[in-house]
Amino acid sequence: MQNLRVAVDVGGTFTDICIMDEDTGLIRIEKTSSTKDPIEGILGGVGKAGIDLSKVALFSHGTTVATNALITRRLPRTAMVCSAGFRDVLEIRRANKEDLWDVYKDVVKPYIPRRDRLTVPERVDSAGKVVEPLDEAAAREVARILKKRGVEAIAVCFMNAYLNGDHERRMREILLEAMPDVPVSISSQVLPEIFEHERFSTTVANAAVSPVVVSYTTRLGEELASGGYTRDLLLLHTGGGVMTPASVKDYAARLAGSGIAAGAIASRHIASLCGFPNSIGLDMGGTSTDVSLAYEGQSRVTKDWYIEFGYPIRFSSIEVLTIGAGGGSLAWTDEAGSLRNGPQSAGAFPGPACYGNGNRQPTNTDANVTLGRLGTSLAGGKVQLDPALAREAVEDGVAKPFGLSAEEASDAILRVANANMSDAVRLISISRGYDPRDFALVAFGGAGALHGVDVARELAIPAVIVPPNPGVTSALGCLLVDMQHDFSENCMVEGTEAEPTDIEARFARIEREALDRLTHEGVAETDIVLQRSIDMMYRGQWRSLAVSVPSPITSIEALVADFHREHQREYNFRRDDAPVSFFRVNVKAIGVVPKAELAVHEPTGETPDPVSRRTVWFDNAPHDTPVFQRDDLPCGFSFRGPAIVEQVDSTVVVPPGSLAEVDKYLNIIIHVKG
Repeated sequence: MQNLRVAVDVGGTFTDICIMDEDTGLIRIEKTSSTKDPIEGILGGVGKAGIDLSKVALFSHGTTVATNALITRRLPRTAMVCSAGFRDVLEIRRANKEDLWDVYKDVVKPYIPRRDRLTVPERVDSAGKVVEPLDEAAAREVARILKKRGVEAIAVCFMNAYLNGDHERRMREILLEAMPDVPVSISSQVLPEIFEHERFSTTVANAAVSPVVVSYTTRLGEELASGGYTRDLLLLHTGGGVMTPASVKDYAARLAGSGIAAGAIASRHIASLCGFPNSIGLDMGGTSTDVSLAYEGQSRVTKDWYIEFGYPIRFSSIEVLTIGAGGGSLAWTDEAGSLRNGPQSAGAFPGPACYGNGNRQPTNTDANVTLGRLGTSLAGGKVQLDPALAREAVEDGVAKPFGLSAEEASDAILRVANANMSDAVRLISISRGYDPRDFALVAFGGAGALHGVDVARELAIPAVIVPPNPGVTSALGCLLVDMQHDFSENCMVEGTEAEPTDIEARFARIEREALDRLTHEGVAETDIVLQRSIDMMYRGQWRSLAVSVPSPITSIEALVADFHREHQREYNFRRDDAPVSFFRVNVKAIGVVPKAELAVHEPTGETPDPVSRRTVWFDNAPHDTPVFQRDDLPCGFSFRGPAIVEQVDSTVVVPPGSLAEVDKYLNIIIHVKG
């Protein structure tokens, strides 16, 4: 009987495995070291967890393969075929810089060098009309050259192909005639949108990672099948859904950034179970912190993201803001004599000073050890921490230069780190028109629960939720997603000229494509959900705002009114007298995957005793603090801080005065004081 659901999240240091029993809803976890070949780490973790793959009903995977390939530039030789005269769109970009004031800092080079960007005579005008037919003789010559060069992937990007993709489709046919085994990505299929740089950049990234990702997913699928797994491997993509290997071939770049999306999905789901439709996820690991936001049960989605600045990937993505703040982030002093924290990190090796591997510079982990918030071991005793080394690093690096005690210096280190994380939360909430006081903070990752209450207090967030297994929450997110694809079609028309019948016809076309895609992936029609939205803007703007719309559309005036309201919420102003333009119609196609419910526990009335007590410093004052084991805390148990809760994958800090309670899903909900 297939009653297990398995999710695997591969990180830089650990591979996290989450196993859920569909019958009971109970979850168990396994952590294993990541390997150079991620598949070895996955299979090793599956074996270590004792998973019988023949009993697995669903295997979901969040991978960093695409992200790492783009970051490290370990990509197969990729070529680009574009319209004559547009060879350099990739390098011209938007002529903007990541740091406006640094005239010496250059944008990194494109994924495809200029010598491998070839052109073909053809032209389609801004209305989609063919002005110059595709020169097929030139196209075949380009195919001959690329075959001789031994390219392994090709991107085809013609001007105005988003309106008429016939030339791109014919170019792909000619290329495949010469190189039938080489993947060819065409912009009219990958991203049929107007802005040529964004369209070209996304198509190039998609082509470049396609051989890497297809090879990886194929090998993993074969290994799982040989072990007895009989279903499709589901791969988490950055939009917050999963897709099968059948879709990876055409949309490989959607897997870039898939790992961080899993944490955002899990934090949203956990907050919803706790009765908080508005939530902010704080995923703090060893080197970085990922911050996400969900409003009224929906994650914020963006198309403005990239792996490397200057080369956008315009697939829909859950908005996650990443900063360099983690357990291994280094404390240092800048030239003006101010204390700073990160983004430099001690990494997994040598790691914090307390690891005893030679690092002498203080980190957040060393500060937490010095203050007593962390004990003397991590990961169930697998990592031993030396408090003397932590204290020495804090004293030499911060305390002596600033004339502070070790405890005061540690408190200062953590305050700077918390301020950095609070600023990130402000960027994703207040700057987007959301009030943090209306949200709960979900603190997870290996270090999130150490800092969660301090960050919440800084922002007046009333409650902090710590999941039962904070360190593997991202893996849990892989179990909570549906099949999902995003479709769009340009619809550049003034609101005063738009007709409901025309808009409906556009939606009908892309909804048919959406249904075909999900049906091809084996999703039953009864499990398909289609969500509509339209990108709109005030006339003269070039950035649009997506607004959810009903089906069917009966009133353009109602759509415009919804846009005004959404613009007011997002940007804190509206212009009811200004003309509104429609830019693009979008459909999110969801194939609902049955989800096992998490186990629900009943209150026992038990009051567990702390396993130990130790001195922990809060606000530069020592407190005699009880230390609990997380596994000992039953449903319904409540306690007031100061308190420390230790578990294999994290440590929870409850400061003085804050009230913590364990809910029926064994989440710890901390009601923040002050």
